[in-house]
Amino acid sequence: MSIMEATNILGVNVSAINLDLACRAIEDWIKRHEKVYICVVPVSTIVECQRNKDYMRILNAAHMATPDGMPLVWLGRLKGHKDIRRTYGPDLMRDFCKISQEKEYKHYFYGGTPEACRLLEVKLKEKFPRLSIVGKLSPPFRELSENEDQGIVEEINRRNPDILWVGLGSPKQDFWMYEHRDKLNVPVIVGVGAAFDFLTGTKKQAPRWMQYTGLEWFFRLCCEPQRLWRRYLIGNSKFIYFLLRELVVKKVG
Repeated sequence: MSIMEATNILGVNVSAINLDLACRAIEDWIKRHEKVYICVVPVSTIVECQRNKDYMRILNAAHMATPDGMPLVWLGRLKGHKDIRRTYGPDLMRDFCKISQEKEYKHYFYGGTPEACRLLEVKLKEKFPRLSIVGKLSPPFRELSENEDQGIVEEINRRNPDILWVGLGSPKQDFWMYEHRDKLNVPVIVGVGAAFDFLTGTKKQAPRWMQYTGLEWFFRLCCEPQRLWRRYLIGNSKFIYFLLRELVVKKVG
């Protein structure tokens, strides 16, 4: 279960946090060398959890499940969480890299393509010259053998990072973190979805005004209509339906 204040949205415990609170919590876990994992939760993940209860269980076992989407922030505020703000994967990664320059926290990146990992290191070093990056690894786009998986665990542990950023996409990255949490000696593991691509500029980010008015989905849909139409047009409709259904059930009950 989450150890911080949370708001329950359709059965998922979304942490009632903001970027500043999230970074402070990560620092505290690193200092205490606690083994935690953090999930970034957009609306599409909440929708997926309605049919996949194993996924919901994994999210609810995370130490932090960040509100990555304005609808989740608005719902949190309606439930009385005044400090909740959008805690978006790329922003969390960028802010914590900035903090890490002064504190000398060690970073490891797992996911994406080899070129994306290389470019990510270049871009982050340009912005944060004193950032300590102790390793990066791009796994093959197929199921790994047991020996390959064990080799990856040993490689990450050998590098001894303070924080491991996982960019495998959801839900794959969340299941990976849950299954590997006890095998890895890293204090903090964070699943950040497409953050690698956004921070390198491989994918365009929506303008800030669209992000904070809840219109980022429309921007991303326009950029990648074939890949994302189902997630946003069908997924967002399902999200509204599930919320209305829950409201009706509570009123009837």
